[in-house]
Amino acid sequence: MKKILIVATIPATLRAFLLPFARHFRDQGWRVDGMACGISACGDCIQEFDHVWDIQWSRNPLDPRNLLKTPQIIQNIVKQEKYDIVHVHTPVAAFVTRYALRNLKKHLHTKVIYTAHGFHFHPGGKPLKNALFLGLEKLAGNWHDCLIVINRDDEQAAKSHRIKSPENICYMPGIGLDTNYYSQDAITETQVEQLRQELKLAPETSLFLSVGELIPRKRPQDVLKAYACLARPDTRLAFAGDGPLMNQMQQLAMQLGIQDQVSFLGVRQDITTLISISVATILASEQEGLPRCVMESISLQTPVIGTAIRGTRDLLADGCGLLVPVGDIEELTKAMAWILDHPEAARIMGQKGRNRIIDYDLRHIIKLHEALYEEGDREEGR
Repeated sequence: MKKILIVATIPATLRAFLLPFARHFRDQGWRVDGMACGISACGDCIQEFDHVWDIQWSRNPLDPRNLLKTPQIIQNIVKQEKYDIVHVHTPVAAFVTRYALRNLKKHLHTKVIYTAHGFHFHPGGKPLKNALFLGLEKLAGNWHDCLIVINRDDEQAAKSHRIKSPENICYMPGIGLDTNYYSQDAITETQVEQLRQELKLAPETSLFLSVGELIPRKRPQDVLKAYACLARPDTRLAFAGDGPLMNQMQQLAMQLGIQDQVSFLGVRQDITTLISISVATILASEQEGLPRCVMESISLQTPVIGTAIRGTRDLLADGCGLLVPVGDIEELTKAMAWILDHPEAARIMGQKGRNRIIDYDLRHIIKLHEALYEEGDREEGR
């Protein structure tokens, strides 16, 4: 029986992105274990993994406590279980686990794979921070066998900075989206009507939607400011998500005089329906890896207005969405106006997006992982 350990910093990452992989490989006869801080309290993780390992680390990648006791615990677990593959995700878990196994993996013939969900260094980052995180990635590049990148910018950066040799860098278009779930065919007219009633949207009212945490990196204040400049009374703006900027955003909406046109919905379980009733979704982030909310939107054929950053550029290329510079309120406003003034062109844009998202489909990404894992077996002569 093949054994794989899937590692992430927190169980929310496993639950949101990686459980389908656990389910698939267990169905193939593999033993699939999971590791994260607090994973023993995650019912979905307990159900989908054969065994879960609750490991203690800080989400702060620079916290020295991550390199004290935790690596020894990881070493003991991997020695005991003799995993064929350890696949690490997210920066903290990836760095600490690779550090722990840097001298052990060859002895155990364990293949260590790292999926970078977006390097912490990027063109829009501060020079000192970029230098620090690039240095850490180059150091840790010696501690794993294969690097998976999920956008073309990171692929180029990994090669140009020689984080790994080119033959050990693998581009995959994301970590999978269930396009059957994120489909207009899966949404009923009843769901649409009930949601429009809940939001008190008149038939002629157009809804703009922003999905994601209300955190500085995503720059939700830019969306509010652009919407205020739009000044279209027959529209509404909704934010789906929570975060530390919630109160600040609500106050800003009042200062801009648009509080009656803006809804802060918090965390929602009906994202597919919300996206489907929107004329466009907006992501104003300054940094992403491969933004899932953009993938969800174009899969549902809803046009996207996004900033011209890594990941988002990949998804919205070739007329699949509108790209604006980070922090450019005027261009963001113009993009929103274009969506309203060109409904047929916006509809065609949404259709193009749906055609593009096929490459990011979960089933396709799982097949790519199967091929990568099998390649490791051939290298080890298994």
